Order: sequence, then C-alpha cells, then structure tokens
Amino acid sequence: MHVPSGAVGSPPTSWALILGASSGSGAAIAEAVARRPGLNVFGVHRGRYADTARELESRVRALGRDVHLRQADASTPEAAEAGADELLQRAGPRSVKLFVHAIAGASAGHFLSEGPDQLHPRRIQRTFDCMAHSFVYWAQALVKRDLLAPDARLLGLQNPLDQTHLNNTGLISAAKAALEMYVRHLALELGPRGHRVNLLKFGTVMTPALRHVYSPEALARLEARHAAMNPAGRMGTLEEMARFVTVLVGDDAAWFNGATIDFTGGMTLRLLDLVLNP
Repeated sequence: MHVPSGAVGSPPTSWALILGASSGSGAAIAEAVARRPGLNVFGVHRGRYADTARELESRVRALGRDVHLRQADASTPEAAEAGADELLQRAGPRSVKLFVHAIAGASAGHFLSEGPDQLHPRRIQRTFDCMAHSFVYWAQALVKRDLLAPDARLLGLQNPLDQTHLNNTGLISAAKAALEMYVRHLALELGPRGHRVNLLKFGTVMTPALRHVYSPEALARLEARHAAMNPAGRMGTLEEMARFVTVLVGDDAAWFNGATIDFTGGMTLRLLDLVLNP
C-alpha cells in the first residue's frame, strides 16, 4: 500500500505538478526540477509521446526522485478534479511546491476564413480550455484539497506573440492574454497565503512537436532566421529555459509575483531592423 508523502510519521516531500509533462517544455522542466532542488514529479499528459514519457520517468528515477505520470486530458474542470484527487492520494496534503502549466493544444487559423482553417466555436473553446482556463481549474482544485506547500510557486508559460504576431495565431495570442490575466489575479488571491503566481515568457525552442510539424529543410530555415533575429545569434534551448525554472522555485526568486518574466533573450528586438534592413 502506498503511503503518501507527508503522512504521519514521515517527513513531507515536495512535488512538482506539471501539466504537459511527456515532451517539450514540460518534460524539460520536470527533469530539471527533479535534479535541482530535488522535487518528485507528478505529470499529466495525453499520451501522444508515450516513448518520451517513459524516458522521462527513467531519468527522474535515476535522479533518486519519485515520479508518477497520469495519462489524461488535463484541460477540463473534471480532469483537474480527478487529477488533484490522484495527486492527493499519491503525495499528501501541502506537498506541491511547484505547479507548471505547459499544456499545448491550440488551434491555428483565421477568425473570418470560410475554409478549413476557420476558428469555429468548438476550436475556440478548446484552445481557451487548454491554454488558459485549465490553469484556473487546477489552481482551484489544488487549493480545495490543501495541496499547495506553504510557499508554492505556480507558473504559466507564455510566448512572444503578445509583442509580435503571426497571421494564423490570433486565437493562441488571445488565449495567452487570458492566461496572463489569470496569473495576475491569482497572484492577488494566493499572495496572502504565501504562494507566488507568475508567467514565464520564452522564445522559440526546438521541441518534438516542431520536429513533427516541420520538414528538416523548414527547421533549418527556422533556425537560420532565429539566428538572424536573436541578439545571441541562435535559438534558445529547452534546457536553458528549464534551468531558469529551477531558479524560480528557489528562495531568491520569492519576490516575483504576478509577473510576466521575459526569458526570450531579446528575440523580438531586431524585428523592425530585419524588415527595413534585410
């Protein structure tokens, strides 16, 4: 029989709850925080990257941490309730030091299109559930079950589409704008309890999803254009972003609250220059 962390007679153990944990940013963050500061990992994923999920489990266990990956859709209120129940049974109350919302699942397209890329109501609702509303659903479920550790950190992920726009990403930008407002208001509500809620904005990084969508030739063009655009002359990496999350978990970052933290490396600084002086 599994005895949850924090049970009577055993010291409390801190956990990271990561939505979208099987690949990309979620998996990178899970491994990073398992290494430092040494959090156990409870991840939720839809099962699209089953092999990488198993690899993540092996890497986290190799670091001496407990890991539990739940295969489920994390975007609905019902999913948040069920997932939080399972987490409570596994980890015990006041065990979640870090909550990371890294769910993908957005629809690209156009609002006024009459073609297959039309952003009809079902796609709009699904995108907002995945990329914005679910952050609130899970925060509510965690608080309801007293799962947050005394100084828990809640983190949403943002991209530079709030500063510059691609013509088929209007719905994604709108959902991320909603997420930013949720982060700010939850910071107000959870701050008096000792918790911190922030948004981490980072630029394009190479992920399994990108490699799945783009051909090798297109990926090469993508990297070349980012090399021209970024002041550092290259794309950022998942590992760099994930290591920064380990900083945000620490005591030195405890005064960040309600913040959108720019970790893009200045990705959008040269856009106008590139257009006017190609």
